Amino acid sequence: MLAEPGPVCGRFAPSPTGPLHFGSLIAALGSFLEARAQGGQWLVRIEDVDAPRTAPGATEAILRTLESCRLFWDGAVWYQSRRTERYQAALEALSHAGQVYPCTCTRRELAGCPRGRDGSSLYPGHCRTGPRRPERPHAFRLRVTDARLTFHDAVQGEYHQCLESEVGDFVIRRADGLFTYQLAVVVDDADQGVTEVIRGSDLLDSTPRQLYLQGLLGLPTPCYGHLPVAVDERGDKLSKQTHAPPLDERNPGPALWDALRFLGQQPPTDLLNAPPAELLNWARAHWRLERVPSVRARLERQSAGFSPIHCR
Repeated sequence: MLAEPGPVCGRFAPSPTGPLHFGSLIAALGSFLEARAQGGQWLVRIEDVDAPRTAPGATEAILRTLESCRLFWDGAVWYQSRRTERYQAALEALSHAGQVYPCTCTRRELAGCPRGRDGSSLYPGHCRTGPRRPERPHAFRLRVTDARLTFHDAVQGEYHQCLESEVGDFVIRRADGLFTYQLAVVVDDADQGVTEVIRGSDLLDSTPRQLYLQGLLGLPTPCYGHLPVAVDERGDKLSKQTHAPPLDERNPGPALWDALRFLGQQPPTDLLNAPPAELLNWARAHWRLERVPSVRARLERQSAGFSPIHCR
């Protein structure tokens, strides 16, 4: 069901696999400004549900960098690693409704399957009628249908996806007992009262899975807007895996200015070296989501003021 009109609540939910870089700043800044421009709340949630990928000290570095950018959040920071009981309750509700089943297939066994839109294996349904290898540890997969899911994205426009043919039954709890992003994010957004999700377009293809889960669990559906992601000259998304340099906590203003320009907001050049507080005052007064380019990715082009000297 769609969220009822009410106070706006946005959020930024980074994974603590490393420090913030320019690509993650785009998502943080866009979600912050869209919430603040409407007089709403802005929350921070650390998505550390995948414990083996969590880097020591990353959470502290992320929060410290947000503060240096003057991207101050409301309330306490939430941590997915502390919410496994809520995810287990959601899994049990889905299980009681006959919506999930145990799966013992491994990634290696699925490596030859066709790929879905997000590059993951399109599950062929091997364990739908019972686990093929019951002696193995099992994951839990969610049964999907061939219904066509449609939603309007505030940046990218109309989006359509058929889960059965384009994604397949997907995992919501892994064989090692860890819950997956798809289930955790749906439960968290509902529990935090999030009304709008502004994030990178790399997550656009997974949104129908979240809408489907929201429907099964009787949870509200936020409004979604997917910002273009920054890519390098090779077309690779800026990320920890591609060794994107961390933001400079000592002088984040030039990176903020570049992020505003990347998001189509045309900040004045005389604010290029302005302190973050001054730059954000201008941004909050002039932010327009409709100016954000409706493309999946954009080449990162740094200004003269945002050079390697500003990166640690």
